[in-house]
This record gives sequence, structure tokens and C-alpha cells, in this order.
Amino acid sequence: MAQRSYAIVGLGAVGGFYGARLLAAGHEVHFVARSNIDHVREHGLLVESPTGDLHFGEVSVHGSPDTVPAVDVVVVAVKTTDTRGALDLVRGMVAASDDPIVVVLQNGLGVEEVLARALPGTTVVGGMCFLCSNKVGPGHIRHLDYGRVTLGEHRDGDAPAGITDAVRAVVDDLAGAGVPAVPIEDLVEGRWRKLVWNVPFNGLSVVLDAGTDELVAHPPTRRLVTELMHEVLAGAAACGKAIDRSFAEQMLADTERMRPYAPSMKLDFEAGRPMELDAIYAAPLAAARAAGRDLPRVSMLHDQLRFLDRSATTPRASVS
Repeated sequence: MAQRSYAIVGLGAVGGFYGARLLAAGHEVHFVARSNIDHVREHGLLVESPTGDLHFGEVSVHGSPDTVPAVDVVVVAVKTTDTRGALDLVRGMVAASDDPIVVVLQNGLGVEEVLARALPGTTVVGGMCFLCSNKVGPGHIRHLDYGRVTLGEHRDGDAPAGITDAVRAVVDDLAGAGVPAVPIEDLVEGRWRKLVWNVPFNGLSVVLDAGTDELVAHPPTRRLVTELMHEVLAGAAACGKAIDRSFAEQMLADTERMRPYAPSMKLDFEAGRPMELDAIYAAPLAAARAAGRDLPRVSMLHDQLRFLDRSATTPRASVS
């Protein structure tokens, strides 16, 4: 069988990294971007990585779905704050392809719902990326650590889909590109697992102006991280997705081994961009509340972030 072709909406830290890995493995990859298109066309795509740098002098990059050839897989790799703006791009590419797979590489709970509602009948796969990567310039990605992706297929009503053919296909392609990729049966449980890390580290990095290494090294903040993790686990359990507490310990251990890192929400805040509060905080809080469980620490962190986000239009200088 010929290798699957990919269109990646978003040429940032996530889309640029995974797209480059697929390119290096020989897949046909087209990027759809909102900015820096001319620069990338002229200078190409560079990914610096401890696993080996990748540089492509010529990259297929488009500003419109109209010029993208039909592909097998469309990857949504924009922030959840940009999802609705990306919908027209995705809709056009899905319409041009025969039975495409849409892969959603975003943070938060329920992020597949928006795509599934807008694209009825389309196979939608959710991906959780444990990746330390930043966009440091146009067409320039700096990968610092990790890169694992877990993938599960979306089902209406949050029912587990099992490990489907679509999931296996994307997992095989990523694994063949050197990306640790794991298929999962229950996408919603996978989303809650990612929130165990995202809720404490994204939010606290903003509120306390701290990197991941500082948060785990200082006993009071490490305790707060742990308490927030346990609340997320309680929310997941209330929603029927029981996850053992040892998972939180594993996440802390993984973060201790991680290179010092500023989470994406901290970078968004410092750049004056809106933070992904709805998907990472509001959605799980609402789901837990509907199941009869309040998450007071998570709620307080969300309120603090909403206060800071209210004027997210001007870049801020970082002192870290």
C-alpha cells in the first residue's frame, strides 16, 4: 500500500514537529498556515531536536485549502482558541478527499466534538501529545524533549471506540516516523489523563511565573501540583473514567526527568495571546460538576487564569 498523505493545519510547535517527522519518513505532507507562508516557502522548515535536526529546503505550504491536493489524513494542530477559524480549512480538505481521517492534536476535554459536529460522517481521531516543543521563529521549531502521542477514535456520547482501523493507521505512520505512538481504546479517558499534567503545570506556570523544573523542585508548589492532579483524577472518576493515583506519581517523575520547560500556556500569556482556558479548565470543571463533583482547587486556578486572561492582547516581559 502507498504511504498515506497528510495535510497539517498549523505550522507551530506541534504541527511543525510531527509534520517534519512524517516528511522525513517519506510521507507526502502539506502544511496549511495563516502566517509566514512566504518565509517558509523561501527558507523551508527547520526542526532542532536532541534526536537529530531535520531541515527541509522545500516544503509544501498553503494559505488556503483550495490549493491542497486530496489527502488521506487531515491533522488539526492549532490551539483550541483557533479551532473555529480552522474549521473552514478542514471542511474544504475533507470535502476534497475520499473518506479522510481527521486527527485532532489539541489539549483539553471534548475538543473533538467541534470537529465531529461540523463534519458529520467523518472519522475523527483525538491525539494527546506529551511533547516539549516550541516555535522559535517562522518555520523554525525547537524540540526539547519527549514526543509520545496516544490516539483514540471519537464516539458520540463519550463511549469507548476500541482500537479502530483509523487509529491503527495513524499510529503505524507515526511509529514508522520515529514517534512513540500508542493506540488507546477510550479517548475520553485519555483526555482526562492528559489533563492530569496540563491542569497543574500550564496554569501554575502562568500564575507563579515558573517553569516545570521549578514547580516540581520546590516542596510547597510540588504539593500543590500533586493536589491539583488528585482533583483531576477525582473529576475523571466522577465521570466514569477511573485512573489510579499512581498515574499522577508517574507524571511527576516524568516531569522531573524533563528538561526545564515553559508550558505552552505560559508562552501564550507572555506573548499576549488568549490562553486555552475553555478546553483545559472550563470543560472538565463542567463535566465533573454535572457528575456531582466539585474541584475547588482547579476552579480557583481557573478563576485566577481568567483574571489574567481578561486583557490578553499585549506581550508581557518574562522575568523567569
